Amino acid sequence: MILYEYPFNERIRTYLRLEHLFRRLGELVPRSHPIDHHYALATIFEVMDVAARADLKSDVMKDLERQKQTLNGYRGNPAIAERVLDEVVAKLDGGFTALNNLPGKAGQALTENEWLMSVRSRIGIPGGTCEFDLPAYYAWQHRDAHLRQRDLEGWAGTLAPFAESIHLLLKLLRDSGTPQKVIASHGQLQQSLPQGRTFQLLRLRLDPALNVVPEISGNRLMVSVRLMKQEEAIDRLHPSTDNTPFELTLCS
Repeated sequence: MILYEYPFNERIRTYLRLEHLFRRLGELVPRSHPIDHHYALATIFEVMDVAARADLKSDVMKDLERQKQTLNGYRGNPAIAERVLDEVVAKLDGGFTALNNLPGKAGQALTENEWLMSVRSRIGIPGGTCEFDLPAYYAWQHRDAHLRQRDLEGWAGTLAPFAESIHLLLKLLRDSGTPQKVIASHGQLQQSLPQGRTFQLLRLRLDPALNVVPEISGNRLMVSVRLMKQEEAIDRLHPSTDNTPFELTLCS
């Protein structure tokens, strides 16, 4: 099954983008080829760029505290395992403390590294990191793989509190939804959202054998899914007219 996710607000959109980047970083750093480490470094800079566009630290800390208050409201409920509740609240507290101890925005400590910033200033230019542009960076790429990995792990470590907190918040958000089986009639589905609840994330699972791609839109009142056919020679998508089953989850 292919999982698609659609955020209903800018804050969750930022979290999903950062999660995507942190996952990529986790894949690239353990590898040994200089090209993999080049893109790992580029990913660190992307994380800094995404995080700089919003007051990420404040948003994450507010969400951690909000989740903690919500979970503490379940104490005394016989259907809730207190031990599991304590573990999750402890993780929320740990994330809050780690972020609170970090100075400034995400990656601010890295901006003080002149060598890194010289690479960052050119990595977005096509071919801008050639050996004649950045000889010091070219030399770094020729160091032993474990030395490059050590450097990357150190730089990525300054972003770890954000990665861990966002991972926890998104897990709690995803766990709040209940999957339901639906059918897109003639390739389309429109569904009114229950009033009195604020949904933040839509999750959609599709069988890849169906060979369709969802186009999702939504607001606080309604969600709409239009399925598009993907031809073998990928040129453009065409609207599907089939009655297509898929799994839909709304998370609040």
